[in-house]
Amino acid sequence: MPAARAKADTESGTALPRATSPPIGHATSHPSSLPSRGHILIVAPSWVGDAILSEPLVARLRSLEHVTRIDVLAPAWCAPVYARMRGIGRVFDSALRHGEVNLTQRRALARTLSAEGYARAIVLPNSWKSALVPWLARIPRRTGYTGEMRWGLINDSRRLDRKALPRLVDRYAALGVNRGDPAAPATAPVLVHDTQNRDAAVRALDLDLDRAVAILCPGAEFGPAKRWPAEHFANLARKFLAAGMHVWLLGSPNDKAAAAAVVAAMGDARGATRDLSGQTDLGTAIDLLSLATIAVCNDSGLMHAAASVGAPLVALFGSSSPAYTPPMSAAARIARIEIACSPCFKRECPLGHFKCMRDLAPDAVYDLARASLRSREAVAESRPVS
Repeated sequence: MPAARAKADTESGTALPRATSPPIGHATSHPSSLPSRGHILIVAPSWVGDAILSEPLVARLRSLEHVTRIDVLAPAWCAPVYARMRGIGRVFDSALRHGEVNLTQRRALARTLSAEGYARAIVLPNSWKSALVPWLARIPRRTGYTGEMRWGLINDSRRLDRKALPRLVDRYAALGVNRGDPAAPATAPVLVHDTQNRDAAVRALDLDLDRAVAILCPGAEFGPAKRWPAEHFANLARKFLAAGMHVWLLGSPNDKAAAAAVVAAMGDARGATRDLSGQTDLGTAIDLLSLATIAVCNDSGLMHAAASVGAPLVALFGSSSPAYTPPMSAAARIARIEIACSPCFKRECPLGHFKCMRDLAPDAVYDLARASLRSREAVAESRPVS
């Protein structure tokens, strides 16, 4: 789970590479005549939650007979996500900082990838930098949405209809079909937790599983506008403790301050809460979420992780929109209030009042948590007995 990264400005005056790559306008700009069988490379997004939302695309590709292998080019912090996806072969580390051009490193990475013989690359980010490596690697068919200055770099270009595809998960999955073909709505993302790693973490962290477990994720990498107030998380934690549950706080090292604020607001109950923030890597956090009786998360990577491993979930939305990146789980509930300025998609509240989160009451979230638990029980009872 990386620290929040501001969008970097493109370096001015940087020329595109020439001799080592096919020229723009080369015959490979006609994707309809390109090979359709073989290995596929997915260029992954940089955010953990977005990486999880690419799983339905992987599932769609996995179902195609002509696809022989699916590999991923991803930032190192997203690698644990792809390690828990079915159908993924190799995960290549992009080894580039967010926004960094570094043509020398991109050429070296392209040489490595060109030896893999990919027939197609699907580029999920919209930046021109994300399309450079597949072009340098001479991958014949390079699929992606029309983005910033990508003509020629992307030769199987799609125009995004935002009204037809309001959800990011559907936008990704639609790139798995041929241009012009209808795309069914995306399935729910599924990650397969590592049971051995999870059980080892339970032992190493000395976690008790004798009672139901509520996992609270008070962080959000994008910024404070996505974070429910610490005192609200503390109020909710006390309700779970009073109901006889264990309460764990989970997050990255960057979430330690948010978790510490929750513990500080717990008062006399602070000793009954386990703060695990910064004590696990992302993969282990995903694995531990599979143990949650209930998870309550801000709109974050861990929210999507909880949904993808089937944990009953309450997802807290304020500055962001569940119409764009909802948790896709039958056992998930959305907690938000109707307010004119939400969603604003800002890192910090531009009006200073933060009403979208402050007015979202812990009692309402607790009621949704209980409804989410009942929903999971109903789903389990409806499944046929094997």
